[in-house]
Amino acid sequence: MNDTLPQLQVYNHYRRRKENFVPLDDQRTTMYVCGMTVQGPPHMGHMLAFVAADFIRRCLEYLGYPVYHVQNFTDIDDKIIARAQELGCEAGELAQQNIDLFFEAADALNIRRAHVYPRVTEHIDEIQAYIERLIEAGHAYAAQGNVWFDVRSHARYGELSGRDIDEMRSAGRVELDESKRDPLDFALWKAAKEGEPAWDSPWGRGRPGWHIECSVMSMKYLGQTFDFHGGGRDLIFPHHENEMAQSTALEGDFVRYWMHNGLLTLDGQKMAKSTGHFFSVEEVLSEFDPDAVRYYLLRGHFRHQMEYSRERLAEAAAAYDRMKRALILLEETLADSNLGIGVAEGRTSPEGLDLEAAADRSLAGFRAAICDDFNGEAAMAALFELVRETNNYLAGRSRTVCDRASVSKVLDVLREGLSVMGLFEKVGRATVPEELRALAEEREQARQSRDFARADALRDQIQSMGFCVEDTPEGPVLRPV
Repeated sequence: MNDTLPQLQVYNHYRRRKENFVPLDDQRTTMYVCGMTVQGPPHMGHMLAFVAADFIRRCLEYLGYPVYHVQNFTDIDDKIIARAQELGCEAGELAQQNIDLFFEAADALNIRRAHVYPRVTEHIDEIQAYIERLIEAGHAYAAQGNVWFDVRSHARYGELSGRDIDEMRSAGRVELDESKRDPLDFALWKAAKEGEPAWDSPWGRGRPGWHIECSVMSMKYLGQTFDFHGGGRDLIFPHHENEMAQSTALEGDFVRYWMHNGLLTLDGQKMAKSTGHFFSVEEVLSEFDPDAVRYYLLRGHFRHQMEYSRERLAEAAAAYDRMKRALILLEETLADSNLGIGVAEGRTSPEGLDLEAAADRSLAGFRAAICDDFNGEAAMAALFELVRETNNYLAGRSRTVCDRASVSKVLDVLREGLSVMGLFEKVGRATVPEELRALAEEREQARQSRDFARADALRDQIQSMGFCVEDTPEGPVLRPV
């Protein structure tokens, strides 16, 4: 098998083109992902972003880049404060509840934990120190207890989003406040209102603005300049534009590759907690296997928009099931003591050689796809093509004449690729209880006696116990539902 890997290319949103990836440090590839603002539980739109980030990280690690991954939590914010007041609880209590729910959803969807999950409330001192530096450099000013970033003080403002500063007034979250010099200036520090959580500062009691947290926390844990910055496409403006401005105003270089995932839409509109237009992760996972949900979120290219519907999720679950059955069949075939006893020792049949060639093509296609801007859609297609070739090879063929080396190679390739996708890592041959084996044998005897009513009743009983019976030329096979 050829282990040569193609050059990794990534689409850099800042330059609006694909570029060869060259890490800043060969010993550590750095990655910052904008995390949740935790005023509510995670919904499917959130998890699309985090599954995409997890897939990118897995690809990088597979390609030999050791990743150091940081993902923040915004745990103090206007929306968190407002929601906590509605519920009659503390903002910190609400934030922690929703952080816990995020981790439950992330674990269910097999998302690897970031190395650090910094929170805004744990970095107030660092945020204040950075704001003071911006003021001293002439990029920010204090007014009436607030501190604002002066967007016209920074010539590069607008480069990331491609917007002209004079055309931005009607776009994004423009905060109207008489203490601002320009309507586009954005908050670095907000003066506290009565009853809100607040911290002492040189400008009076208050709390950080939305954007400053990511600049401070990303550079604290990853350095002044780092490799990847990820987040949803909806964050490009104003959040990432403002983050880039306040970072490059002092530090020069900041992010080397800006990457943005597409959004999950529902009836053409972005899923959002603010509008109530979303499906919760808990709701979806109550109906579908978490692996099938993850597969659904990886079906398209991560940068593309995706329309959510139960019908499309059901289609993805069916495709997931086909792959799952193929893996189980391969493992069962490989475990069969009769496998290959009709094949001369040390020889491989022409059909087996063809199957091995298909495995090589699949692996090459998979690697080419992930090296082409982490194209998960094309990567999965390469693996499904191998499943199709394998099914054709195994169809109607006794295991005594199957090539052990060929079957083993196919299983190795599929497991290698699917591990990068974060899929099927727990799928394997199930241990079948003796009770079920006895029921399956009794059912087979009923079929042989043409007592089909009894055979159907036994099949239903077996299914109620979490297994299905598949009738094959070599006899009945029990598989988990």
